Amino acid sequence: MESVWKKTVELPHREKLEKSLHADAVVVGAGMAGVLTAYLLQEQGMDVVVLEAGRMASGQTGNTTAKITSQHGLVYAYLIEKFGREKAGMYAHANQHAIEAYARIIEKEKINCQFQRCPAYLYTREEGRKVELEQEAEAAKSLGIPASITLETELPFKVEGAVRFERQAKFHPLEFLRNVGGKLNIFEESRVVRLKDNCVYTEHGMVEGQHVVFACHYPWQVVPGYYFLRMHQERSYVSALDISEWEPMEGMYLGIGKEGFSFRTMEADGSRILLLGGGSHRTGENSSGGKYRMLQKKGEEWFPGSREVARWSAQDCMPMDKIPYIGYFSSEIPNWYVATGFGKWGMSSSMAAASIISDMVLGREHADEEVFAPQRFPVSALSKNFTENAVQAVKGLSKQAMSMEEFPGKCPHMGCKLEKNADDHTWECPCHGSCFTAEGELVSGPAQHGLTADKDKADKPVSAPEIPEP
Repeated sequence: MESVWKKTVELPHREKLEKSLHADAVVVGAGMAGVLTAYLLQEQGMDVVVLEAGRMASGQTGNTTAKITSQHGLVYAYLIEKFGREKAGMYAHANQHAIEAYARIIEKEKINCQFQRCPAYLYTREEGRKVELEQEAEAAKSLGIPASITLETELPFKVEGAVRFERQAKFHPLEFLRNVGGKLNIFEESRVVRLKDNCVYTEHGMVEGQHVVFACHYPWQVVPGYYFLRMHQERSYVSALDISEWEPMEGMYLGIGKEGFSFRTMEADGSRILLLGGGSHRTGENSSGGKYRMLQKKGEEWFPGSREVARWSAQDCMPMDKIPYIGYFSSEIPNWYVATGFGKWGMSSSMAAASIISDMVLGREHADEEVFAPQRFPVSALSKNFTENAVQAVKGLSKQAMSMEEFPGKCPHMGCKLEKNADDHTWECPCHGSCFTAEGELVSGPAQHGLTADKDKADKPVSAPEIPEP
């Protein structure tokens, strides 16, 4: 299943790394976060090498709904309550700035990527939840975001309330990356297999850099950092519907509650396409399927006569406190950096990460870096997430073995029992979110190889380390 972005843009192939190089910085991962980080560093005169295990934008960037927005669900009232107004303001500023940073690059490079300013709405169809939206609008306004409450939307049903954020944006992410990535030193099909100090090794080459940036969606390094304790992964689904017979939808929409679906439109080959999203679940918990059929039925109900032209799913790293982990990978290694835990907001978070990390690499203080710092939690605070993951592992390990007609075995990352995703026809790890095709090939990590290749390693998953005392 291929997204509309991949159907409409083919990115050029880049060569494998088959030599030894030196660079000021090495970026691991050529999705949006990695490419933007490399671009901003290169703008400042740094020599940067980007290493990608597959193809550029072949991971979550190619499966996004491509909303560039600071509206991240019910987040600002929560952040003010939990972290205080100052840090909530850092989060708001970083994501508002991300919109302007995209606009700057697009104008500078003269990129034709369907970039369009538009409002973003958070809506509800449940009368009892309108007060939550009112609180969110007030919280956002108090942090400098242009937000207001409204009942006027373009949705094909009545809403009980909606928060409108002004001057947000949408674009074609692969059109953007085709231009920006073309200016960078990117090596594809160059999976990182080992790191020693600041030397990054692939199967056939090596890059020695003063700085190493992990922008690879989910860090596979178990220690240091302990990111497997800090987040889980969730999968959600998109049905792309041809709604050319319907009026265009200017805004972008996300619902809260049971009827919480995502809406945004785009133009492709002369047709108006609606990206209808929903059906989110923790990765590894969709053995019965039916997510695409549910979206298809909703599309038929709301847009009679519409036709599905594509369908796909995306997987997101969900942090413990709704805030991405951006900054130093670990306090133990000063020249390693990480960008992960973007939730479902990868486009704005990618730019926020690139801005923060590039400043850190260049020795500058970034005004918003404190709220995103991965070191904001002591290890003891991770126990809840660890317990949840352990429960998932035990639950999986206690199940009956799969038949030989199905794929046997455990995730090569840390040994959790795999579960079938009936919609995508894949095997998923309910603990940390690794995904494999029906044939056992690796789709996404943190696992670093498939279920059939390198069988000796696959039978010996990485052991969970002991958690040190805080």
